Amino acid sequence: MAEIVRAPVVGARPRPARTRLAAVVVRLSGDSGDGIQVAGGQLALATALSGADLETFPDFPAEIRAPAGTTFGVSSFQIHIADHRVHTVGDRPDVLVALNPAALEVNLPDLRPGALVILDPGTFKKRELERAGFVADPRADGTLRPFRVLEIPIEELTRKATAGTGVSAREAGRAKNFWALGLILWMYDRDTRSVEAWLERRFAHEPTLLAANKAALAAGHRFGEVSELSIPAFTVGRAPLEPGTYRTVNGLEALAFGLLAGGRDAGLELVYCSYPITPASGLLHQLAGLRPLGVTTFQAEDEIAAVCAAIGASYAGALGVTGTSGPGMALKTEALGLAVAVELPLVVIDVQRAGPSTGMPTKTEQSDLFQAVFGRNGDTPLVVLAAATPSDGFAMAREAVRLAVRHMTPVILLADGFLANAAEPWRIPELPAEPAFPVRFPTSREGFRPWRRDAHGVRPWVVPGTPGLAHRISGLERDFETGAISYDPANHARMTAARRAKILAVADDIPPAALEQGDPEDRLVLVGWGSSYGPIADAVAAARAKGRDVAHLHLRHLWPLPRGLGNLLSGFRRILVPEMNTGQLAALLRAELLVPAEPLSKVTGRPFTVEELGQAIEARLEEAP
Repeated sequence: MAEIVRAPVVGARPRPARTRLAAVVVRLSGDSGDGIQVAGGQLALATALSGADLETFPDFPAEIRAPAGTTFGVSSFQIHIADHRVHTVGDRPDVLVALNPAALEVNLPDLRPGALVILDPGTFKKRELERAGFVADPRADGTLRPFRVLEIPIEELTRKATAGTGVSAREAGRAKNFWALGLILWMYDRDTRSVEAWLERRFAHEPTLLAANKAALAAGHRFGEVSELSIPAFTVGRAPLEPGTYRTVNGLEALAFGLLAGGRDAGLELVYCSYPITPASGLLHQLAGLRPLGVTTFQAEDEIAAVCAAIGASYAGALGVTGTSGPGMALKTEALGLAVAVELPLVVIDVQRAGPSTGMPTKTEQSDLFQAVFGRNGDTPLVVLAAATPSDGFAMAREAVRLAVRHMTPVILLADGFLANAAEPWRIPELPAEPAFPVRFPTSREGFRPWRRDAHGVRPWVVPGTPGLAHRISGLERDFETGAISYDPANHARMTAARRAKILAVADDIPPAALEQGDPEDRLVLVGWGSSYGPIADAVAAARAKGRDVAHLHLRHLWPLPRGLGNLLSGFRRILVPEMNTGQLAALLRAELLVPAEPLSKVTGRPFTVEELGQAIEARLEEAP
């Protein structure tokens, strides 16, 4: 039988000895209105301040106002805490805090055997159980037998803790997320000071709510100290991070900072034009907060207006940027063709989500690769990049700006829902950490030809209104020599070849293909892109520690493909490509490089786990000759 403890607080007990852990995975879960993401964010901040490494995974419900207590309204936040560097959010939670039966139902399949499950018995009433889809009470029918269960009346204790603060009964109940957070902070040897400071900022003008939430936080933290329940107490040490200044950053923040750095290094005003769409909306919010640093933001009425406004900004001599997700990318495609035709720099951030159509707006996927590389009418080549981790968004956003202005082309930077919302410690780079790439606009009439190309096939970028440099620009086909409108068949063939050659030449301006781990003589290589980086890196490292001859190659530059990639891959007997789609990169590698790339697909709206990839590695090595 599962160990289910139901005792209330009755008095103090000796402070328990803490067990030192190398790593732990904690998941908080409840209704979408329970403040799970707020509590999770504060847990991440307290963890970062302790010096431990971390990776987080906020998992939002797709329904904005799902009925309370239903499984499709469950919100979760998972954090992997370790005394060493981590690359993933952890495969299976060691601890689950489930604030209602629906949260338990959704998360049960993910728990490892022996996990600690903390439940609020006050929510396990007949109606709530039925809403969650339970036929019988899982506490009594053996469902929880594989786990250790603590029943703590969280909401009841929260109301007691907040009595006398002046809040209403409803407001008191809403503070239960901070009560649960206080308990988890105690369990893992973290103090509450950073959370208290955040509460003081958040509720600076609402003293009763401040008092209530601080009281709930303190009560949860104190509960672990004085309860007679057998609440485990642990500690996770500091991780050996490189010296420097760190902050916790999520993917959208890193993208915003990278765009800002790119604009600075190019010497251009950054103009971000966007229509709100999940999960990319947060990027608009981030950049709007950076207006004092030279950022202009424009919330457009639709996706087409947003991308066209960004193209207009680039036409005027600024750095035009737009952001969206898959459905918005579909609407932007004609305007992307215009940007290719007029050869203006443009950065497009695509935060991918599960499709097709509206799909699952809050769930992650990598299914826009074909759309990014090929998804426009005509031959309209452009550059495609992908960030590998949340903090890698900084470097790749800056790289997108560099390639866009250097090669006068649109650049699509692929993130995804996981990367956008996940957070990790980020070592703030010294500025300037990389050489700048200032744009120099032509100002002299002498020798000026509007469509004269340099050695890379790049035409000059002229700010409108520059005296003597007026020229024609449009989406119609242009004469290669003069830029005048031309319908000549031979000229169109020449322009099509020139546009393609210009993008393929970008391969000379990016790093050549290289392995992340392993040797070219290994039998198996896992090729990844985007957010598959962490699970692949850990799975390959674990396999290599067992003596398996497996390597890891990760692509951040997806089009054009890096130089030497074909030769490098051709040396492996098997090529496995894990990706959250039905095999798009694998198909691209087979078509372009003629290598036997094998897809490993996952389209559940959730990232790969290290366990899944470890099993795939072992299976392929057993099959390989």
